[in-house]
Amino acid sequence: MKFRTMLPAAAVTIGAALLAAAPAGATTASETLTAGSLAFANAPGNVTFPGTTLDGSNKTVTAGQAFDIADATGSGAGWNITATSTTFTSGTHTLSTGATTIASAPGAPTCDSNVTCTVGGSTTVSYPYSLPAAATAPTATKLFNAPAGTGMGDQTVTPTWTLAIPANAYAGNYTSTWTLSLVSGP
Repeated sequence: MKFRTMLPAAAVTIGAALLAAAPAGATTASETLTAGSLAFANAPGNVTFPGTTLDGSNKTVTAGQAFDIADATGSGAGWNITATSTTFTSGTHTLSTGATTIASAPGAPTCDSNVTCTVGGSTTVSYPYSLPAAATAPTATKLFNAPAGTGMGDQTVTPTWTLAIPANAYAGNYTSTWTLSLVSGP
């Protein structure tokens, strides 16, 4: 009788062992990621320095400018923001070709809202940075960069521009045309 009781119990135990030892079905999953582009997510806005009252002394005024970079290349190549400009002019009067600078490195870029990014690392640009200027805009120079392996995803960096106004400046509304570019590579 004991043999009859033990037989079904042994069958259940062997069946459970076979179920546990059965190999799971193997499968794979795949995804192809296609490179996007490198561009300003939003065109850089105009820079408007605060109005200044001349009083016979040298003046400086500052203004920030946000650069919203969208690196969807998936390359990790890094990027550069380059800039050049025409001389600040009001009629026949001009400010110095070295009047516009960035005194110190901007803070690290920040990821845009709801974006996972690899923020631009330590820039290799030396500061203070002087914005090239002439009657005809000269060759652009690097004003900020994200080294290789950084700068991926949407992020914003905001440098602070300084405009030097000499004591002997003529009163007037001065304008300058700036050309800003975003190019691949550190």
